[in-house]
Amino acid sequence: MEKQEKIKILYVDDEINNLTGFKASFRMSYNIMIAVNATDALEHLNSHPDIRVIFCDQRMPGKTGVQFFEEIRSRYPKPIRILLTGYTDIDSVIDSINLGNIFRYVKKPWNDGDILAAINEANKFYVSNSLLAVKNEELQRAYNELDKFSYSVTHDMRGPLLSILGAIEAAQDVDDISEIRKMLKLMKNSVLNLDDFIQSIHDYYNLNRGELEIKQIDFKELVDEQTRIFNFTYLVSDVRFKTTISQREVFRGDELSIKLILNNLLSNAFKYQRKENKTKFVDLNILVENGLAVIRVEDNGVGIAENYLGDIFNMFFRASSQEVGSGFGLYNVKAAVTKLNGKITVDSVVNKGTTFKVTIQNK
Repeated sequence: MEKQEKIKILYVDDEINNLTGFKASFRMSYNIMIAVNATDALEHLNSHPDIRVIFCDQRMPGKTGVQFFEEIRSRYPKPIRILLTGYTDIDSVIDSINLGNIFRYVKKPWNDGDILAAINEANKFYVSNSLLAVKNEELQRAYNELDKFSYSVTHDMRGPLLSILGAIEAAQDVDDISEIRKMLKLMKNSVLNLDDFIQSIHDYYNLNRGELEIKQIDFKELVDEQTRIFNFTYLVSDVRFKTTISQREVFRGDELSIKLILNNLLSNAFKYQRKENKTKFVDLNILVENGLAVIRVEDNGVGIAENYLGDIFNMFFRASSQEVGSGFGLYNVKAAVTKLNGKITVDSVVNKGTTFKVTIQNK
């Protein structure tokens, strides 16, 4: 069993006997650090940012304990501050508590029971504050993502709708059938883009709200389904589509997440081909063995610039303007891989192609 690390406690007092006695009493249960003045205390705080509790004597030469705590409050907000004081200083202590400079006080001369109770309460408060800080950071990230999500959704949904409306308005005054067909093609592309965007939002919702449904996975069936989905795409686009599946053991995982990964990676591979290339290809290779499923999707399309590789999994990021995309696809892929506790890597060279590799553990 792993040994739990002792809580770090700093005690500041100008009386050496008090420091020695404090450390002797509590060193077995806690990691005690002592300081004879504010300068020494600041050195400890700089060297040990994980100090949880600070005890400080109120009556010290040059600077009171309340003044010391007020000085460090903004710079070192995490440690819980406890003042050691006599009866004559109660009024200043109460004012300091009301201002939030200290958590509580312990009367001098202190006894071990009072100190232990103060440490226990302070540590609980420290842990609660730390957890709250983490939750606040998560909430802020979620808020920022929601803000960006809302803006992009309204922008990207209005785009295709405005294109359709514009085509309809233009078509009303056109008699040439060839021009009308061009308008219809524009409208069709806009509808397809809108449908792709809505499907991406649906995938995003499923990934973030749905629970994993673990079942036995037949990768051949999944690939056959993807082949049927993209059959028209690769035939019309003149792309050679090759699949290789080697499933050497039973594999269990979440079928919806794996389908989403395959669909989005293949969709991008077909979408971002170089139109002038005479030998376009997309290769899908799946190997299942030793408790892992390794999925590789390789193409010889437009590729991704090296300076974009760190951003391609961000929500709404688009590395290429060749095709209109939702900016959701790779974000959803990364979310699905993360949900499956897997890994995803990408190698890409501009105008040479891209290879995505996804590794998923057997459940």
